[in-house]
Amino acid sequence: MIYIRSLLFNLTFYLWTILVVIVYVPALLGPSRWIVYGQRQWVNGIIYLQKLLTGTLIEVRGRERIPPGPVIVASKHQSAWDTFIYHKLLDDPAIVLKQELLRIPIYGAYCRKVEMIAVDRKGGSKALRAMLKAGRDAAAKNRPLVIFPEGTRSAPGESIPYQPGIAAFYRDLKVPVVPVALNSGLFWPRRQFLRRPGTIVLEFLPAIEPGLDRKKFVAELEQRIEGGTQALITEAS
Repeated sequence: MIYIRSLLFNLTFYLWTILVVIVYVPALLGPSRWIVYGQRQWVNGIIYLQKLLTGTLIEVRGRERIPPGPVIVASKHQSAWDTFIYHKLLDDPAIVLKQELLRIPIYGAYCRKVEMIAVDRKGGSKALRAMLKAGRDAAAKNRPLVIFPEGTRSAPGESIPYQPGIAAFYRDLKVPVVPVALNSGLFWPRRQFLRRPGTIVLEFLPAIEPGLDRKKFVAELEQRIEGGTQALITEAS
């Protein structure tokens, strides 16, 4: 049964995505908030399909730990699910993503319209300066900035060395960093067809205030994210 449910979900997920992409093309001619609204409706549809077809529920903890004003959300990354859920959980997030995604037809136009932060991972210091400028622009507009410190998805229980981008943002923006633990990889595994029933838990952890040196900050961030994520994995099992 799980194979049939997963097949139905994957089919409807792509059909729903294509429908939303097409319907919102005219919104590219309007203000960016139209696209932001469309992103949230797209995610709402996915959550509904998850519950209906795969029996996957969503639980969000610790939203009260997000301080007001500009903030960096540093999230564990286990699944494609992590890349879109923040459109629902946060107000107009500026998400750090691979520059290659901007080349996807229409989708890339949407990302540019809402000023996502595209990173050229081979661009060296020039790319870093451009990324930090985009981060400062987002912070000036009180937009939450979302970054995945590992830079790629990791399997549940796996820890990948954190990339330098998060430390650069922390030093440059001087705003609180909210770590996020999650267990999405148990239910929406990376590079797998199956979607499993259960409850995806995403937890916002206590914020790290600005002012730490780079080494202490990265150590503290990694301890909170990895420790919190392992606790959620253990809880789920």
